[in-house]
Amino acid sequence: MNTPNKLTLGRMIATPIFMATMLIEFPFHYLVSLILFAAASLTDMIDGKMARKYNLVTDFGKFLDPLADKMLTTSAYLGFMFLFAKSGSYGWQMTTIVFIVLFREFMVSSLRLVTAKSGLVVAANIWGKLKTVSQMVGLVAALFFYTLIVDFKLSQIQPVCDIIIMVLFWISAILCVISGLIYLNECKDYINSSK
Repeated sequence: MNTPNKLTLGRMIATPIFMATMLIEFPFHYLVSLILFAAASLTDMIDGKMARKYNLVTDFGKFLDPLADKMLTTSAYLGFMFLFAKSGSYGWQMTTIVFIVLFREFMVSSLRLVTAKSGLVVAANIWGKLKTVSQMVGLVAALFFYTLIVDFKLSQIQPVCDIIIMVLFWISAILCVISGLIYLNECKDYINSSK
């Protein structure tokens, strides 16, 4: 296994640890989860650049990298869905965003499985990458805000921070829809309803 794939695998292993630190309350747990999430997000940027620069791109990596991204971002979204539902604010919006994210991810994963039968590996396009970057930025910002609100006891800033978080999450949701439709259009020739 090459180094970029090891970094991707490390991101997958870090995901349940991140989720535990986000949801289990202990002193400065949001700060710990922020550091873990930011570090895992950086490996996404590093492994891709390294794979392209040193010609280490593999079909295994093309499958593993999006899966690791989905694991990391989905776990964070589910964590925030739980938090917003618990607080009673923006619960329906967060649930809608998580639905959009999960629907898009299941659809794209299914399309990849269908096209793989024909020997085509569907790599991430620019819209998929923008979607991932917007998710990572939004989630890092959200974790940063919750570090301030909970860990550093600045609860007075929560109403403004929650609005900013929701705007960032909705931007990501819109990019999910756009990138999902583009993947669907690119793979339409591989979808045959008569078979």
